Amino acid sequence: MEADFVVVGAGSGGSAVAFRLAEAGASVIVVEAGGSDLGPFIAMPGALSYPMHMRRYDWGFVTEPEPGLGGRRLHCPRGRVIGGSSSINGMVYVRGHARDYDHWAEAGAAGWGWADVAPYFRRMEDWRGPAGHPLRGRGGPLTVRPGAMTHPLFEAFVAAGAEAGYPVTADTNGLQQEGFGALDATIRDGLRWSAARAYLRPALAGGRCRLVRGLALGVRFAGRRAVGVEIDRGGRREVVAARREVVLAASAINTPKLLMLSGIGPGAELARLGLPVLANRPGVGANLQDHLEVYLQYSARRPITLRRYWSLAGKAWVGLMWLLARRGPGASNQFEAGAFIRSAAGIDYPDIQFHFLPIAVRYDGQGVADEHGFQAHVGPMRSKARGRVTLASPRPQDPPAIRFGYLSHPDDLPEFRACVRLGREIFGRPAMAAHVRAELAPGPGVQSDAELDDWLRAHAETAYHPCGTARLGAADDPMAVADPEGRVIGVEGLRIADSALFPRITNGNLNAPSIMAGEKIADHILGRPPLPREAAAPWQHPGWQDRQR
Repeated sequence: MEADFVVVGAGSGGSAVAFRLAEAGASVIVVEAGGSDLGPFIAMPGALSYPMHMRRYDWGFVTEPEPGLGGRRLHCPRGRVIGGSSSINGMVYVRGHARDYDHWAEAGAAGWGWADVAPYFRRMEDWRGPAGHPLRGRGGPLTVRPGAMTHPLFEAFVAAGAEAGYPVTADTNGLQQEGFGALDATIRDGLRWSAARAYLRPALAGGRCRLVRGLALGVRFAGRRAVGVEIDRGGRREVVAARREVVLAASAINTPKLLMLSGIGPGAELARLGLPVLANRPGVGANLQDHLEVYLQYSARRPITLRRYWSLAGKAWVGLMWLLARRGPGASNQFEAGAFIRSAAGIDYPDIQFHFLPIAVRYDGQGVADEHGFQAHVGPMRSKARGRVTLASPRPQDPPAIRFGYLSHPDDLPEFRACVRLGREIFGRPAMAAHVRAELAPGPGVQSDAELDDWLRAHAETAYHPCGTARLGAADDPMAVADPEGRVIGVEGLRIADSALFPRITNGNLNAPSIMAGEKIADHILGRPPLPREAAAPWQHPGWQDRQR
């Protein structure tokens, strides 16, 4: 098994980079530990809570006990399936705010500012929304459509935001992220449009890309140059050889794990485990970030929520409608409305995200309310807390140790309290108050700072956005893992093309930035000049220095 390039991971970044390399005429082998993504649980958008908690599709990672959450261990799902986490995620498409990427550039990731990355978002998109939206791409591999907003509660949520004095934005992925409006989704004709459908299958059909199933054990080197990947294939150890380069796109959890297993990481930790130290890079596994969120839940005055479909008969009807016509509730991820707002005056761009859902239920599909209800997922976008991925053992088959450090920074709880209080205010505005019967969570008895803090520690959940564990940076930055072209510092012939690269977490869901990273790294690998920079400046609230809204 040999190709010009070996890509580890058939997820968002890996599928995108493989497609572009094969499109350019190179031969590519994609190594993926997981199995097929074909099946209704993945294909049906409305079934999103199932695949992320099925061992058939998920690595099954669990965090170490988190002190900030009272010692709770959280599930950390990552896709072990064709399409990676794009096959098990919530399908919400958020590019992130322009300032996120300008921060990347300021932190040493030269060439990754907003003006640099915006053209790659445009290149990858096949926008199925209204014409005339600036910055949107058409004809790209990834179908993106705005939420249909057909349920009355979606419009009520946006109207409540406007009543509270927040702007309404026509496009949260355009020049104005700030405000209330429809959320975009990677859904096409009622089907989840994963990275596998958008990128990998077309690459495989082109004949220059091959998919090899197997567990990656580590990168093989000749001296300091990566020359292949060792894999476990059905109990046999084999080497997939790379004539030009190896690209790691195995997730923010498995990419640093593979680097460390290959001798690239904190030298003292590797030596303690008996692993050779090829490149002492203390930043490998560090800088781990995520979005944490809570659910503000309310019971409904009228039985108009999606709970009407929660019975066996209701789920059967939804499934039948979807199977026969790709229509009905099963054709939507139901995260069709949301918002990005600033928590206080003096914050220059949004630091809180809302996802609205017309049913009161946990993201994993468990714990549905006993009555008709609805909720908003809300959380801070830029926690200053940092965690780490470390090796629990030198055995590639063992999961790594994952410590996010949730709520460990002194600012975390005050930021979360602001999220809850601002969210409560929105649900109290007339457009939403007309639908609210009672607050279910946190509940009317949770009001003081201390009461909110206790509730947050007990109920905050991950939004499933891990990133940052092999960050981009200047080559002379001791904590950077990859240079601005994605090359792993200290070795040759090895790059990274997934969310592990992110210097700081972006606003919103991470699938879109992960695919963008694969698109951009492919151009760096091919030695192509960057796409022409975006000239349009993003919108900023004119009164941001003095006003919260």
